[in-house]
Amino acid sequence: MTTHLRVSAVTVGYEMFHEQRRTVPDSPDELLAEYRNDLAAAVEDYGPEAAANDTDVDREAIDQLLEGDLPDLSLEEAAQLQALDERAPDAATIVDIGCEHLLLGMSTAVLDVDALETELAIEMDAKEIQQKIEQRAPMTFGEYVHIQYAIADNAP
Repeated sequence: MTTHLRVSAVTVGYEMFHEQRRTVPDSPDELLAEYRNDLAAAVEDYGPEAAANDTDVDREAIDQLLEGDLPDLSLEEAAQLQALDERAPDAATIVDIGCEHLLLGMSTAVLDVDALETELAIEMDAKEIQQKIEQRAPMTFGEYVHIQYAIADNAP
């Protein structure tokens, strides 16, 4: 299992999109848990009520996040939570950078969408993967993390 140095929860949190992921823990679920903790820290630092008011994430989902669950979030909603930190880019930029890093990671790992389809722990076909990475179809945060995990896990 990879250990990460934590400067602060919020600083590390938004970098889930801002920097290319080169290492991953032992499973996609562990990566989701890591990100859930980062999202919860961002919300706690900003304030749950303010986060609900300043993002598209409803208060019930924010409460679930603070209780240790990961609600069903879109990639855009997760980026909005990360963008609450004044040091983070805006949510649209976070999404753009995150998807660009997926494409870059695919090049590094020498994976095309057909190969990536076989590596995913969730059901998605190659066309769907490509559309989501290219932002031509909506992507959930869970799908993003599964794709990111498969790419980083196969990188040299």
